[in-house]
Amino acid sequence: MAVKIKTQAGTIEIANEVIATVVGGAATDIYGVVGMASKNQIKDNLNDILRKENYSRGVIVRQEENGVAVDVYIIVSYGTKISEVSRNVQEKVKYNLETMLGIVANSVNIFVQGVRVLPE
Repeated sequence: MAVKIKTQAGTIEIANEVIATVVGGAATDIYGVVGMASKNQIKDNLNDILRKENYSRGVIVRQEENGVAVDVYIIVSYGTKISEVSRNVQEKVKYNLETMLGIVANSVNIFVQGVRVLPE
């Protein structure tokens, strides 16, 4: 499924994989985020951090009437304030979607799938 944007010149379709890459890149840039997690860890048999080519497993995009709703599954670093990290991810994802793709994010839902202790 792709997100469709209607313009005067025609229709623009943006694939979910493209949106997932933009969202995943924005999320992993935030301090305190270790990486992206799979939304179905048991089904995918993945308890690891997703790489860039698999970000679509950790992002769900739903098209709504006047924008999109995005669910982001992340793993945070131990010792960081989870609520603050999540809020920063929401703001960055919303900003990147609007500036890079021209898509309005009606809601950005963050799901923390785990906490990792990073080696010093």
